[in-house]
Amino acid sequence: MGLFRREPQHVQLDPSLAEEQTRRAPWRLWTDGFGRLATRALQIIVVVIVVAAAIWGMQQLTVVVIPLMLALIIACAFWPVMGWMRARGVPSILATLLALLAIVLILTGVGWLIVWAVRDQWDELYSSAQDGISSVIAWAQDLPIAPSQEDIDAWLATATDFITSAQFGSGALAGVSAVANFVTGFVLLVVILFFFLKDGPQMWEFLLRPFRGDDYVRARRIGDKTVSVLGSYVRGTATVALVDAVGILIGLLILQVPLAIPLAVLVFLLAFIPIVGATLAGTLAALVALVANGWVNALFVVGVVVLVNQLEGNFLQPFLMGRSMKLHAFVILVALTVGTVLGGIVGAVLAVPIAAAAWGVIQVWDGPGRPARWARPKDPIEA
Repeated sequence: MGLFRREPQHVQLDPSLAEEQTRRAPWRLWTDGFGRLATRALQIIVVVIVVAAAIWGMQQLTVVVIPLMLALIIACAFWPVMGWMRARGVPSILATLLALLAIVLILTGVGWLIVWAVRDQWDELYSSAQDGISSVIAWAQDLPIAPSQEDIDAWLATATDFITSAQFGSGALAGVSAVANFVTGFVLLVVILFFFLKDGPQMWEFLLRPFRGDDYVRARRIGDKTVSVLGSYVRGTATVALVDAVGILIGLLILQVPLAIPLAVLVFLLAFIPIVGATLAGTLAALVALVANGWVNALFVVGVVVLVNQLEGNFLQPFLMGRSMKLHAFVILVALTVGTVLGGIVGAVLAVPIAAAAWGVIQVWDGPGRPARWARPKDPIEA
């Protein structure tokens, strides 16, 4: 009847016997240095496979994942506004509708500003572009390795054939599909953002139900830090981008560069891509000035862009965003590269805030203001 005993059986192993077993094959193969290395290698392989599977799954569901991420970041940016309205007795549904209305008005205003400015100055830019292209072709024909007129005609004929080919038609159909996906994603973004703004605390509390004790405290601390970092990053970047856009707009208006307003709006949008965005916006502004007003005017535009970017990087950005969210330039470049490879332009926009949020989580992993053990600075005595 020993098989049916209810009392737990305590078995004591002989330490010498256990040590002897580990010295025998095959167990000893996993206890020496090379065996431990192989164990770590297998663990790393498993982690890489899991991460790759997760990334592949997100790439297959970009219509859902991207609106979800964008809605989360926007909700974090507007969370102080929601908290301010709720603290003053505004009903949750009304506060949510007011916040959504503000977001829609901002996005609509930016889009209308671009369309209005481009439509108003399109004829001037088109004629300037024709003159600029003609001058570039004339300059290229004077080079020692300049293409002949027959070569230029052949390239134009090839471009015309491509435009009228079935391949271009299939590309146009792909463009229509992309527009449909964009509209679907935008609608989903608005719906998700509505629920995040209205029921965000309840959703987060539901996700925290499996955690208990210290794990619950850590999870709540991580959530609060993520919301704080994402919100501060977006608000700080938007403020910096607005100042950059206004400064460059003033410079472009003084230099009488066409399409100054659309270029300023483009500066504002590209500012959300650190390092690369400012360079790209400045290059586009200089190209427009080169085509419309000549190379001297383009050099002045480059000077204005460099001056504004230096003022923003050295004074405005550290003041608004703080040192806690300032990532090293190497980390930003790596995050931008990975985000661009995985998600294109949207991935480049999301990469840096996600990296900043991850670093913020590490900074509070073991407690408020107490980073994870491996991320703590070494004590001079320990070093």
